[in-house]
Amino acid sequence: MDRGAYRERIAEVLAGSHGAKVGYPIGLREVEVIRSAAVGSGLIRITFGGPGLDGFHSYVPDEHVRLIFPDTDGALRLPVPDGLSLEWPAPRPISREYTVRRHDAAGGELDIDFALHPGGLAAEWAQSVEVGTRIHIAGPPGGVVVPTSYDNYLFAGDITALPAIARWLEWLPRDTKGWAFVEITDAGEEIELDPPAGIEVRWLHRGDVPPGTGDLLEKAVRTADVPAGESVYAWVAGEAGQLRPIRKWIRGELGVGPKDCLIAGYWKHGVADFDREE
Repeated sequence: MDRGAYRERIAEVLAGSHGAKVGYPIGLREVEVIRSAAVGSGLIRITFGGPGLDGFHSYVPDEHVRLIFPDTDGALRLPVPDGLSLEWPAPRPISREYTVRRHDAAGGELDIDFALHPGGLAAEWAQSVEVGTRIHIAGPPGGVVVPTSYDNYLFAGDITALPAIARWLEWLPRDTKGWAFVEITDAGEEIELDPPAGIEVRWLHRGDVPPGTGDLLEKAVRTADVPAGESVYAWVAGEAGQLRPIRKWIRGELGVGPKDCLIAGYWKHGVADFDREE
């Protein structure tokens, strides 16, 4: 997409009747950690800044960047800018994909929330990283742009989806209706949200059940009662296997078409660097 044309496409989709992915020019930049803070007991927020953040762009809630880490031998291999895109070396460098939680262009800050779990490369990095540490980020390569004209919005996911759901709830008009179902371990992982008054937020406490298993989230999603004749946009993310019956219900029984939903596997049991599944 030509430089600048993506802004016109974003405006076009926002004014339309269905969601669509819109590509952006993909940047590579070196940023530094300027602070970190716990967000509930399940997330840690790293705020990045520095002159390398100049020119970063963010427009809609569903956007992701890749944090690039050194190889196991300590060597840092980076993609090379290629026009409006990036050319990645082979084999690909070690990287992890995360939601853009907040971007303050005027203040020069970028927030990324990391879900805490044992054995996670990026999660462990986030827990131990010191202020002043520098890291390269790539992206966002684009975003899922969704009009605000749907009658209802349905959000569902686990702790890995919570940063995106939180941004969605802040972004939507204050008269929006719908539901947000978030599966977490316990009340300690609940965080402050800013949803429109018409969106019902339900925290689902999993307890001792391992994450990404069970049907707690599926059962909750099935309680969403969309009035006859009203439109709905569905956004769901979490463990890939756990989402399959939810996807089937949304696409089948609820009758939501592919342009009116995004159902993305953010992670998968036993896979260290799972490539997002939609």
